[in-house]
Amino acid sequence: MSNFFYDKDEKLQTLVEGKNYRKIKAHNGNVMLVEVIFENGGVGEPHKHIHEQASYCLEGEFEFTIGEETKVIKQGDTIYMPSNVMHGCKVLTPKGRLLDIFVPQREDFLEM
Repeated sequence: MSNFFYDKDEKLQTLVEGKNYRKIKAHNGNVMLVEVIFENGGVGEPHKHIHEQASYCLEGEFEFTIGEETKVIKQGDTIYMPSNVMHGCKVLTPKGRLLDIFVPQREDFLEM
């Protein structure tokens, strides 16, 4: 596996047409970086998983709920989701982008 990941080589995956997309930016088995694009009121439905996750806001504003806590983040802000804690978000601006970091990598994302 290469240590270099070029944007032009990575496939944009459609999650919800016109709303949510993702692009795997890099992965090595231990860690995975994923760009997630939200448009037109896109939502990250509440869910949980075994992975630890941090999300860095690249663009826009989001309302995030992690466990029982809900707050707004915007460009430059970072949040952390522990393993097996319910979390979800919705974009508050016409477009938003997050850089999600998962430990360990999301094998289910590689199957798409």
